[in-house]
Amino acid sequence: MLAASVVVGAGTFGTFPRLELVLLLLLTGVVFWLAHVHAHLFGARLAQRPPDLAVVRRVCREEWTIVKAAVPPAVAVGVGPVLGLDVQGGQWLALSVAVTGQVGWSVAAARQAGAPARLLVLSALVNLVLGLVILASKLWLKH
Repeated sequence: MLAASVVVGAGTFGTFPRLELVLLLLLTGVVFWLAHVHAHLFGARLAQRPPDLAVVRRVCREEWTIVKAAVPPAVAVGVGPVLGLDVQGGQWLALSVAVTGQVGWSVAAARQAGAPARLLVLSALVNLVLGLVILASKLWLKH
């Protein structure tokens, strides 16, 4: 959802719109990853357990999926010209990839957790609705 939100909020760009959107997606992913890592480590300190290097590495590894989630939409923007898409077409492709990824990963996580089929469907639907809200906001904002 983060990547989709970045694409919607990006608006117009400067001289190199595709490159700027790719960098914005990737850098936003890294910043949010660092924020999540910091939050986990700060929480550990509040519990009177100063994190050691092993804990820092574990938290960094566990939260790395935030950065990985930004890569497919960034790639979608980058390959847009190969597919004959203008910048706006690349944005729509990135949004589609981001929402599809969010739905897919939510179902995969629910399945890995052993959730029953009805919860897999519910997870997919909730994430699809959230993605559609983001897509609708792009239409509403008329980027």
